[in-house]
Amino acid sequence: MTILKSFPAISPGPGVTRQVLADSPELMLVSFRFDVGAKGALHSHPHVQSTHVASGRFRFHLDGAEFDIGPGDSFVIPSGVIHGCECLEAGRLLDSFAPRRDDFL
Repeated sequence: MTILKSFPAISPGPGVTRQVLADSPELMLVSFRFDVGAKGALHSHPHVQSTHVASGRFRFHLDGAEFDIGPGDSFVIPSGVIHGCECLEAGRLLDSFAPRRDDFL
């Protein structure tokens, strides 16, 4: 069994860097770094997602609602809910997904 894996950082969009930190079929941890003004496009997926703000400030759009979050804030996005964000102050989000997002591998 491999305990530590190394995953490359990729840019899924302008001003955004994504890096898988750990994964198993049941769970995945992913780091997203955002520059000011960068956006996470509105989308949905079948995975349950938990988001934690490690640094920076973000405006999140979740199922038609909008709210601002900052360092230390966390929340859960249910399966199938439309969501996205805009970076207000450069920072990092730590997202966990259950089950793993195979499209990130």
